[in-house]
Amino acid sequence: MPLRICLLSYRSNPHCGGQGVYIRNLSCALKNLGHDVDVIAGPPAAYLPEGVGLHQLPSLDLYSPENLFRTPSLKELSHPINLLEWLGMTTMGFPEPFTFGIRAYQFLRKRLGDYDIIHDNQNLSYGVWALSRLCPTIATIHHPITVDRDLAVNTVRAGWKKFKAHRWHSFIGMQKRVARHFSHIITVSECSRVDIARDYIIPQKKFRIVPNGIDTNVFFPIPETKREQNRIITTNSADMALKGLYHLLRAVAMMAAARPIHLVVIGTPKKKGGIVKLIRKLGIKDLITFTGRISNAEFVRQYARASVAVVPSLYEGFGLPVGEAMACAVPVVSTTGGALPEVMGQAGLLVPPGDEQALAAAISKILDNPTLAAKLGHAGYERVHRLFTWEKAAQITVKVYKEAIMAHLNKGLIKHVNK
Repeated sequence: MPLRICLLSYRSNPHCGGQGVYIRNLSCALKNLGHDVDVIAGPPAAYLPEGVGLHQLPSLDLYSPENLFRTPSLKELSHPINLLEWLGMTTMGFPEPFTFGIRAYQFLRKRLGDYDIIHDNQNLSYGVWALSRLCPTIATIHHPITVDRDLAVNTVRAGWKKFKAHRWHSFIGMQKRVARHFSHIITVSECSRVDIARDYIIPQKKFRIVPNGIDTNVFFPIPETKREQNRIITTNSADMALKGLYHLLRAVAMMAAARPIHLVVIGTPKKKGGIVKLIRKLGIKDLITFTGRISNAEFVRQYARASVAVVPSLYEGFGLPVGEAMACAVPVVSTTGGALPEVMGQAGLLVPPGDEQALAAAISKILDNPTLAAKLGHAGYERVHRLFTWEKAAQITVKVYKEAIMAHLNKGLIKHVNK
């Protein structure tokens, strides 16, 4: 029997960031299984497959790259939720999870009869907690944001910057409290289950592991495109310490002393951010190309031209870039941060997080050994198609939905009997 599913996503960028990618692909896979799916989304506009309903909730969208930290009009601020959102931003917080939850509650409270299950995508707000008391509700937690916070705090020295990092991540307290109320939580790896359970103080028995899928209609090999010797690709241009680009840049500088090398970074760095400063300091500007935002077709062509893909993250709850590179049959060098070894298995080379010499050595090993490169590329391709499909992810997710629906009914029955 088809389920009526409501997916919640407070950040819905379909082109980058795990949340938008997750919602787009999971909603499509659930629809293909015959279920009715609606998405309640925050900014930016979600891009969803045909047949999936979309309700885009209004917000101030204060973190839009096109108008970052804008000053709202007085008319906008006359709305109490907008005022809360703006005050949170101006005091260096990140209020979107909190305010999105309120808006989602207001939108859904009179529509709960339309759905059998609500599936929250790492919003974990008080509004979602209120909804869970009225309708079967589960949450996906991709990885513990406590890791992001701790890295952000520990990588700055000034006390003021440490305070700012703590303030930005202050929403974590709300998310911990709310997450403990769910009967079922989906996460994407065994590593994430262990770390979230520890940091959020939640029993591991509440978790169900549902690995992400890789969209093999988007990511696939292009055999007719020749791989360019000594060309490296990485897919994150962020200044966040968590993503490890700083370490990869230093590894590139080491290799450049011994061989010609070129690094292609999918994305755009902040103009005055730490990445740009480090490139200037290392003197490797001519060895780095930032692509900016590119189409999926161009993304796949970039993979096809690369000799090796590198994922230098210090921690990942899953690691979509590893799976996407493997789907394109590109040999991968990855760190052992978080769940990355679970995703890659034996289909690539693993190095410790933050170890620049090990990173340079592993990349050089693949560049110097075409036979090994081909073997790893093939192994990665086979692994993705065997283990990481969105159809499989949707099938397991539906089983979790049915468990949560039954748990909600039983909870209601127990309350009725006790009365």
